[in-house]
Amino acid sequence: MARRIDVTGAGGVRLAAWEFGDPPKTDRADPADRVDPADRADPADRADPPGRADRTHDLPGVLLLHGLMGRASHWAPTARWLSARHRAVALDQRGHGRSDKPPRAAYTREAYVGDVEAALEQLRLGPAVLVGHAMGALTAWQLAAKRPDLVRGLIICDMRASALGAASQHTWTEWFRAWPVPFATLADVRKWFGEDDPWVERPNPARGEFYAEVMAESPDGWRPVFDPETMLRSRETWVYDAHWEELAQVRCPTLVVRGLDGELGRAEAQEMVRVLPDGQYAEVADAGHLVHYDQPEAWRAAIEPFLDTLRDA
Repeated sequence: MARRIDVTGAGGVRLAAWEFGDPPKTDRADPADRVDPADRADPADRADPPGRADRTHDLPGVLLLHGLMGRASHWAPTARWLSARHRAVALDQRGHGRSDKPPRAAYTREAYVGDVEAALEQLRLGPAVLVGHAMGALTAWQLAAKRPDLVRGLIICDMRASALGAASQHTWTEWFRAWPVPFATLADVRKWFGEDDPWVERPNPARGEFYAEVMAESPDGWRPVFDPETMLRSRETWVYDAHWEELAQVRCPTLVVRGLDGELGRAEAQEMVRVLPDGQYAEVADAGHLVHYDQPEAWRAAIEPFLDTLRDA
């Protein structure tokens, strides 16, 4: 189960946060599990059981941050697992999911970091563990450097500290242009992103499902819930710069996780651990960039010992 909580981000942008709880215990499967993933991509607003809201506020907080083009629902399995011992909240970041997408808003590093800072304060979640994937991980460590009082632990999932450069931004621009939108059906979405996309080296059904969750039906077919131009604007604010200096300013315990076939190489990941004042390393086999989506059980096994040490500290 999840309930939506609206928060106000930097510059007044409305953000949708989703607080997760354990799924209902019944003998019958939840009908939502039989709904198409795109139709259930947004967690449903449901009332908490009596007393649950009070209990969750006594638990240590965790805030989960998706990457570029992602959404809070991508964290649902992780968040529900975490909710047994944490107050687990996932945030739709500006321009993504159910949060506002004002075309003239700032999509800078400062804006994204300010949004998370505001969310932690308004939700009274801090000091929290931040779990970030890709761009969300960069936002997490930038906030940890800026506001150590709000962050007691950090998990970085498959995000590089090195500059990616102009060539990377050009490649992404061309990739967005290659999308055959609108897609006629969700099956077409899954097939293109899981098999036909030139970026796919071998069939990857999990990748197809990941992108199916960020599509919405329109009169002419299925289109992304985000504006690709906004994604490129967001990306250009960080791809040209290295982020080692901010990483070195993170004082809380930090776990760097990479998929063996992801975008973060082993050498760079281990250098990130060395630069961090209190860094640890983990890797997940048979996983690409979407580590938590490709191998959810192995992902949970990789982060659980780290979370246990934070609870015992």
